[in-house]
This record gives sequence, structure tokens and C-alpha cells, in this order.
Amino acid sequence: MGSTHSIQTFDQNASFNAYVAQPQGTPKAAIIVIQEIFGVNEGIRSKCDGWAQQGYLAVAPDLFWRIKPGIELDADVEAELQEAFGYFGQYDPNDGVKDIEATIGAIRAGVGGLDGVAKVGAVGYCLGGKLAYMVAARTDVDASVGYYGVMIDQMLDESHAIANPLMLHIPTADHLVGPEAQAAVHAGLDDHPRVTLHDYDGLDHGFAAEMGNRRDDAGAQLADGRTAAFFAEHLA
Repeated sequence: MGSTHSIQTFDQNASFNAYVAQPQGTPKAAIIVIQEIFGVNEGIRSKCDGWAQQGYLAVAPDLFWRIKPGIELDADVEAELQEAFGYFGQYDPNDGVKDIEATIGAIRAGVGGLDGVAKVGAVGYCLGGKLAYMVAARTDVDASVGYYGVMIDQMLDESHAIANPLMLHIPTADHLVGPEAQAAVHAGLDDHPRVTLHDYDGLDHGFAAEMGNRRDDAGAQLADGRTAAFFAEHLA
């Protein structure tokens, strides 16, 4: 269903690829799917295809392009998991925000020869969940959703800049985001007028992966249903 398109960087000095899934007919809005540390792999492309089936233009930028373009890794393969953690250690999420902002602009202007789409949302997972929070605070994205975002507790001083709706999905047994970090996120964001938090009791990091050992079907369906309703409301 999807194809690869090139997007210019925010400073116009380089370009990176993005997987683009187009709906049938005119898109109701656009959704940027923000990768995990495993790159724009089969799971991320599948999420894009799913949004396209729901009538959205879906775009997944290759955010690791500065390190190595085209990374695709499997979380269930230990060697690839460790490789992904290595890339995470090298990656500057500030670059990610700039690339996502460039993607927002490309979508609104008409990416890959498509007609421009005015309303743009973003949904991210793991590293992408952190980036969804950062994008909500630093760009004019119309709505954002983060699944099991890492290190958000360390960036709560940016929450005052969140102007458009943000939803965060928080699994309570996340082995990468512990109870203290989760408590800090709740303390910092529970009263924010633009932020909605959902806890998932007993679920772990990666529960909404499209495939593989991390997925919890019931939890993923619940969270994804909430995300779909959130975008239907705020990207209309």
C-alpha cells in the first residue's frame, strides 16, 4: 500500500526518506507515525497502512537517517535489540523534532506530489513516544499521542508550551519507565488542560507493537481505540 518519498530537512540542507501510505480518496487528515528505536520496520509500516485504511494520509519518517538510513530491526532478536539500544545512545532527539517539524511542513505543502493536508497529528512509540511529547511542546502539530514514551519525566519543564491536545499511554509495569518516573509524569501532567493520560495496569513496554512477543492484544486494542477516537475528535 505504501511507497517511499523524500523530505527536505528543516534547514533545507539535506533530505531523508519517509514511508507514505495513502488512503483511498481525499485524506480526512494526516498522521505522522514516529518510529521506535528499531527504525521504520515492518511494524511501523503496518501502523501506517492501518491509518490509511481509516482514511488518513500516514507518514513515517526515517529518523535515524543521520546514523544509518533504512534501519529495520526486530525487538525479539537479542542482537538486533542491542543494536537498537546502541542507536538510541547515539541519537539526538532534538534532531528528531526538527525532522518531524519538516515532515509536518511537507505534509501541509503536499508531500511527494500529493495535495496538501492541513490537519496533522503524530503518534509515537518508545523513543517515538518521547518525541510525540516533545513535538507537542515544540511544534504546531494539531494533536499528538505517545505510547510508553521514555524520559518524559525529565522534560516536564516543557509542558507549559503544550498548546494542542496530547494523549499519553502509560503501561504500569514498563521495565524502561519505572514507578517513580510514571508518578512524576502524573504529578506534572494530570492537571494540564491539554493532556490526557491513560494507565494500563500490569502491561509492559511495547504492549501495542503490531507484531512480536511484546504485544498484548487486549491492551493494544484498548489503547489504539482511544487513539483513533482522539484523532477523530481533534483532527476533524
